[in-house]
Amino acid sequence: MKFIENSLDKSAIALSGLCLAHCLLLPIITVLLPTIIATTLNQELFHIAMVICVLPISIYALTLGCKKHKNMHVVVYGGLGLTTLVLAIIFGESHLEEVGEKVLTSIGAIVIAFAHIQNYKLCIKSEECSC
Repeated sequence: MKFIENSLDKSAIALSGLCLAHCLLLPIITVLLPTIIATTLNQELFHIAMVICVLPISIYALTLGCKKHKNMHVVVYGGLGLTTLVLAIIFGESHLEEVGEKVLTSIGAIVIAFAHIQNYKLCIKSEECSC
């Protein structure tokens, strides 16, 4: 069970990092390599796919961690990050424009990664505790 919990947090951190890299690096790559424009994934499709992957993994990992270390702050941070990602999809470029959507998505990814890093640290700490 310990392996699954640690793997879920690490997976969620990696997905958040991938999302952040996509938002920040894709425009640079697009400028440097114009042929990528023709073959890139649809931006909205990518965001929706990432959120579909991140939601269940994050909810499950943070819930398991919270049961172990009893620190609700981690769940609050995770919930804020997930809510931010969902809001970025709901409002999208039509309401936020491209920059606003990228900023909101980046903030959500950073907050989720922070929550999972804290969750991971607290789970490790609770295993070391002899209480």
